[in-house]
Parts: sequence; structure tokens; C-alpha cells
Amino acid sequence: MDEKGQSHGRGSMAVKAFARKQGIVLTEKEQAWEKDGTSPPFGVSTYYASLITPSDSDDPIRRQILPTSCEMMYSPGESEDPLAEEEHSVTSRLIHRYAERVAFLVTDACAVYCRHCFRRRFTGTQRGPATTEDIIAAARYVGAHQEVKEILFTGGDMFTLSNEKIDALIGEFRAVRPDLIIRLCSRVPVVLPSRITDGLMAVMKKHSSAPFFLMVQFNHPRELTAQSREATARFIDAGIPVFNQSVLLRGVNDDAGILEELCNGLLAARIKPYYLFQGDLVEGTAHLRVPLEKGLALVKELRRRLSGLAMPVYAVDLPEGGGKVPVDSMYLKGRDSDGAWVFETPDGGERRYRDPEV
Repeated sequence: MDEKGQSHGRGSMAVKAFARKQGIVLTEKEQAWEKDGTSPPFGVSTYYASLITPSDSDDPIRRQILPTSCEMMYSPGESEDPLAEEEHSVTSRLIHRYAERVAFLVTDACAVYCRHCFRRRFTGTQRGPATTEDIIAAARYVGAHQEVKEILFTGGDMFTLSNEKIDALIGEFRAVRPDLIIRLCSRVPVVLPSRITDGLMAVMKKHSSAPFFLMVQFNHPRELTAQSREATARFIDAGIPVFNQSVLLRGVNDDAGILEELCNGLLAARIKPYYLFQGDLVEGTAHLRVPLEKGLALVKELRRRLSGLAMPVYAVDLPEGGGKVPVDSMYLKGRDSDGAWVFETPDGGERRYRDPEV
């Protein structure tokens, strides 16, 4: 356990030590995990661990944070970089995949390492925060490309940095582009809400020349605690809208009743349910991905149960940098002879998405 109240480690011994402390009896697959390939390290905050029901081997919080040997098995169509981010990198930390927005990899560290992470090639790899040189290079690029209207601060999680480093980071980009819309992509309000302090909010208010938007990831209603609601409310009360991007996960939220409760709970907390993402085709995550046909059925049922305000867009980020498209839309063309789902990309191309082989 470190000074931030996080259990962590790069191998099975850390998982077993955590389980003993929490009173969790590990399953055979959980005991068999060893970090392999792009599998992220194990890491969880004390707060988020407290949400687990120790006696339940199918606990939805547990499934998101405890690694299993399933991560060491790869399925057809999977890749360590399914969204082709490396191909679209214009500096060491800046990704320019869409014409009007870019993503900056602030750090590889997270407060909790999610087992469904799509950026496994980078997250938890001990590369550390972006250097001053990384930040300056990215800011100069954005300054020279006025077609870029938005930047996503992502990673990793920017809120694992100190307030001073966050202040300097935002200041560098604001200096060259005070008009730049900034998306703060973070699970910290969900998994370590105590980090959202008065000092952090003072940094946000200091750089208010253009809007901030907080993009969070609540995947299950049990994550909507008093603490996480208070953390997100700090942003909302400061004039920063909060949008939620859930990932559809097998054994976590692949149930209409759970998703209904989650979306209505988010809306009651002044958080807009924005996206429900189909799992990306990243290596070692097939056991957590939901067959697309089931996802379509869930969304059909949700449209019957939810208001327009509470209804997220069911979307897939297409392989090979194809871009995000709504699943239940004109972009879905059907299935090919091998059973893969065929999508048209926004620019008229074609991509295939394969259901998990579990």
C-alpha cells in the first residue's frame, strides 16, 4: 500500500496480498494471472476496493480491477493498438486522429488500472508524466494547427499529477491557444474522489478562457456513491459540465436493469450519460467484451425505458483508426461470410469488428 492508499504491483503476488487484506478468496483464474505482454499492472485505490463485496466472485467492481489469466489469451482481430493511435501520433505524446481534435497523453499512471483498458500498450508502463519538452512540442503543434478546436487530456489519468504540474500543463496550452476547449478525461472522481480538492478546483478556475468538460467513466450504479457524486459536483458547481462514457462490460453492466439504474442515477447527479462504448478490440480483453448483437438488444430495451436525456449513444470506435460511429445506425452494414460485423467509416471506408471468442 503506497502513500496514496493504493494497492499495486506488477505480478500475482500483489494480487494475492490484496486479496488476503480484503478477505477475498481468489478464483483459479485470478490466482493464475501474471503480467504478460500489454496486460496492465494491478493497482486499486483503498476507496474503490471498499466497494467490492468480498464474498461475491462475480462482483462487478471486482471484475473491473482484479486481473485473471484470461488477459493472457488473445483472440482474432485483437491488437495492442486497436485504434491506430501510434500511426496518428504527431509528437511523442500527441495523437491527431480526428481533424478538429487531438489527444494528449499526460501520464501513463492511473489511480486504478482497469482490466478493460484500451490503451494497454501505454498505461502503467512506467513511462511517467509528459516532460516539459513533450508538453511544449504538443502545445506548439496545436498552436500551429488552428483547425484543432479541442484537446483531450488523457493517458493514464491527469489527476494523478500534483496540482502544480496540472497548472503548468494547462497553462502551456492556454498560452498558445486560449480558445482551446479542453476535455479532462478521468476516472479519478469515480475511483479516488478524495483527490478532487479545493486546490485542484482553484487550478481549473484559474484557466477559464475557454470551456473545460469533464469526461468520466461510471460503469455500474454502485460506483455512484456519496463521495463520487460530491467529486463530480465540484466540477459542475464550478461551471464545468460532466459527461459519462461507460464501457459495456460482460458481467459488469450487460443488463438492461443495471444500465437503466446507472443512466438515471447519473442524470440525477447532473451527469449526462454520453456514450455507452462497445469494447475495443484490444489484446487480452475478449472475456470482458459483450457480443455486439446482445449490445444492440440492450440498447433497444433502454430506448423503451429511458428518456432522451438519460439515453447514451451506443458507439464503437472502429479498428485501425476508423473512428467512432453509433452502432445502431446506418454505419452498420451487416455481417460478412466469416461472421464479422461490417461497418462503414465516417469517411466512406470499411472496417470489420469481431465478436469475442470466449
